[in-house]
Amino acid sequence: MINLTLEETIEKLKNGEVTSEELTRLYLARISEVEPKLNAFITITEETALEQARESDVRRKAGKTLSDIDGVPMALKDVFLTKGIKTTAASKILEDYIPPFDGTVTKRLKESGCILLGKVNTDEFTMGSSTENSYFGPTHNPWDLDRVPGGSSGGSAAAVSADECVFALGTDTGGSIRQPSSFCSTVGLKVTYGLVPRYGVVSYASSFDTIGPITKSVVDAAIVLNHIAGNDPMDSTSTTVDLPDYRTFMKEDLKGKRIGIPKEFYGEGLDPEVAIVIEKAKATLTSLGAEIVDVSLPSTKYAIATYYVLVKSEASSNLFRYDGIRYGHSSLKKQETRDLRSDPAGKNQNLEEVYLESRTEGFGDEAKRSIMMGTYTLSSGYYDAYYLKAAKVRTKIKEEYEKVLSDVDVLVTPVSPFPAFKIGEKKEDPLAMYKADAYTVTINTAGVPAMSVPAGFTEDGLPVGMQIIGPMMGEGKIFEVASAFEKAVNIKNKKPNL
Repeated sequence: MINLTLEETIEKLKNGEVTSEELTRLYLARISEVEPKLNAFITITEETALEQARESDVRRKAGKTLSDIDGVPMALKDVFLTKGIKTTAASKILEDYIPPFDGTVTKRLKESGCILLGKVNTDEFTMGSSTENSYFGPTHNPWDLDRVPGGSSGGSAAAVSADECVFALGTDTGGSIRQPSSFCSTVGLKVTYGLVPRYGVVSYASSFDTIGPITKSVVDAAIVLNHIAGNDPMDSTSTTVDLPDYRTFMKEDLKGKRIGIPKEFYGEGLDPEVAIVIEKAKATLTSLGAEIVDVSLPSTKYAIATYYVLVKSEASSNLFRYDGIRYGHSSLKKQETRDLRSDPAGKNQNLEEVYLESRTEGFGDEAKRSIMMGTYTLSSGYYDAYYLKAAKVRTKIKEEYEKVLSDVDVLVTPVSPFPAFKIGEKKEDPLAMYKADAYTVTINTAGVPAMSVPAGFTEDGLPVGMQIIGPMMGEGKIFEVASAFEKAVNIKNKKPNL
């Protein structure tokens, strides 16, 4: 039962073949079985999940289900605020933080009747490409336990891939849904900026952050998106347009579709085995009736530098709020009244020292690196040279994507230059780690949507994803191509051997 997709699970619940409580217990048992190997979860909410499941069964029996996904067990990346349940952002500085309210997306899923199994692992404050930067330890890839699951939504992708939940939500600032989905053979959707509201989600870089589903199939992603997308008065950047039912975009063939192949994504640095898988994928698209068109995005060579200047600048600003005073980890002793004028132990004698010691103790290396890089690029004398110049290049990248995507329906590229790498292989080399995002960061910079869909495997059995990029608010076009491709390659039911 836990191998089923969301679409199949909905049918089983609807037909009475399984109750939500039975299904939830099966997933909790699976979590108990594989977590010692994976470390995908930070917090497991067993009691809450079973209570929610029993309530769902009562509703279903009375014919009062809240939605099609009522009673479905899922997981949330541990940056989504959950009332009464810890939200840590995988950081020591928030290790004991319990939010007093639900974020918008959390609330929408709760009101749809979903069952929260727990909060899953991530790189600290979502800063990373491997889920090794977590205060709670790295998550392991279900396909090869010695390898990373990708990041920062590595816990989400690993949990879905290992059948620890029906679906999970992640966040994508520079590839953090798509890259782990590629590494773990799941479907991961990075939406158009503003399509899904961000209120109640811990921020990394506010003008880049997006929220999206990680699922077992393409139609599953459409089902979840139907429940989380749409305007939110609490998020001024959220869309105000009327949205379609994304399930209506599922296709069998691609006749009449024009698919662009940007040459900048297929050059030096692309792993030969990844290249082979993507070439086969392109042949499959052609066999489905699509026309393949060569295109160019010249500013791609500036993408990584532009992206990291901008996101680290925004990150340093967003991390400013964690000061050891209002909430989160503090160097002050817990029994103290936090009257900074009183210090009998001779510690934290002034406010500056509280800030310094709390943040030094509370932040990990990548968060500290972000603070230093961002503060530098925003500082007097460097703002024009770095931040302002990067902002101008960002505009250029947006214009290029808009122009190219006006001539084709979607673009197709690899998701990552290489398959999942060994745990520890790149951790001590930040630049090498940043290059893992070479094919994903431009999409966030441009603000357009993109999806990772399983495309095949290397000779060692490591998953490889294909990236489908659409125009602004063009999720429907992505679903059309992804659904037809998924049916043609027929590998969605292949599972890791745990």
